Amino acid sequence: MKVKTRFAPSPTGLLHIGGARTALYSWLFAKSQGGEFVLRIEDTDTERSTQAAIDALMEGMTWLGFDWDEGPYYQTKRFDRYNQLIDQLLAEGKAYKCYCSKERLETLREAQMANGEKPRYDGHCRDSDEHHADDEPHVIRFHNPQEGVVAFDDHVRGRIEFANTELDDLIIRRTDGVPTYNFCVVVDDWDMQITQVVRGEDHINNTPRQINIYHALGAPVPEFAHVSMILGDDGAKLSKRHGAVGVMQYRDDGYLPEAVLNYLVRLGWSHGDQEIFSREEMIKLFSLDNISKSASAFNTEKLKWLNNHYIRTMDPVYVASHLEWQMNDLGIDYKNGPALTAIIGMLAERCHTLRELAQQSRYFYEEYEAIDEAAAKKHLKAAAREPLALIRTKLAALDSWETEALHQVIQDTATELNLGMGKVGMPLRVAVTGVGQSPSIDAVMQLIGKERVLARLDKVLALLPAAE
Repeated sequence: MKVKTRFAPSPTGLLHIGGARTALYSWLFAKSQGGEFVLRIEDTDTERSTQAAIDALMEGMTWLGFDWDEGPYYQTKRFDRYNQLIDQLLAEGKAYKCYCSKERLETLREAQMANGEKPRYDGHCRDSDEHHADDEPHVIRFHNPQEGVVAFDDHVRGRIEFANTELDDLIIRRTDGVPTYNFCVVVDDWDMQITQVVRGEDHINNTPRQINIYHALGAPVPEFAHVSMILGDDGAKLSKRHGAVGVMQYRDDGYLPEAVLNYLVRLGWSHGDQEIFSREEMIKLFSLDNISKSASAFNTEKLKWLNNHYIRTMDPVYVASHLEWQMNDLGIDYKNGPALTAIIGMLAERCHTLRELAQQSRYFYEEYEAIDEAAAKKHLKAAAREPLALIRTKLAALDSWETEALHQVIQDTATELNLGMGKVGMPLRVAVTGVGQSPSIDAVMQLIGKERVLARLDKVLALLPAAE
């Protein structure tokens, strides 16, 4: 049987890290087995589902590189199929109409809780022979078995069993005629021939109910893998204060999709002590049985470390294609200066994100509005006038604007004035870049260009006080 997995998000918000990891595991397993990956949009919650959320989900999936073989399917377009099967269950006595009012159900719930019982429907309408008008409001409930157990072997958690007496008769069609989540999921996975279901541990309690529906429909039951939740560094459930934002926020913050994927795959899965995985290695090595049942802690510093690794080691042309987005977002005209690949080669070591890299590259493409105050106070004193003036003269006379020649000018200036290299190089760095830290100033000047370097030196010399 061909392996077939699915990712089935509800379009009520952004694609978050937890959902992205679930999608990754489903996608990897399908790819590792030569199978197919299905994208399904579970939009039965019509009040909360939005087109904007669907678009955000698609954008996040595409950015991460999850190519789906089928879909996207939309549950709201399959109501006829669900209702056909619900009517079939009604005819077979495997489902029934429930006329209980909200007031009765609330009273029942309060009484059960007061008695320390688990709130659940009591089956009042299951075998009722009361007469009701055809148009009387009602829901359709699934006739859950009253005896025995539901058991399944979970890829992550092993054998799981539930007594049927713990499960009530869940609603499978609401009063407004809309089929409910638990029923739609079963029908979809059956019709789409899903063989493995990878989802969060919060769905474990849904699984026995769904298995009973599979049996009632005569449908094959897929295998399950329920992955643990992701926690923050402090052990609390991941939330916005931990950085639990939509996946595209990581794009905005300057992360490469490869770094995010590599980080996500290690949030609950491992292969020995290996930390760095290419996409191809993930596909080759991934197994559902190697997913940890323990909760994983999100560590932003680890993600930054991985991102820096990918910025440094991936093809600069590819990294530049992602850096372009940052430059455009920050309003930096990157066509007005050196190639982005050259900037990546120079700044990659010192930047954890492409956002940092873009921000630190401004002085290559545009004139700085003001010099860093602390750097100016420390390095642009009156004593800096003489070395800056001399170096300006020597730079203007250069025929070759190459790094080696620029380095020689700095060294010759220091020798001629009997100054340490720092007394020449640091004022020069601040004058040319406007900041106190940068890569080697000779390499920086080579990329900025002769005309701009000389103009910036002139601007600073005009502001420097005369030497005492």
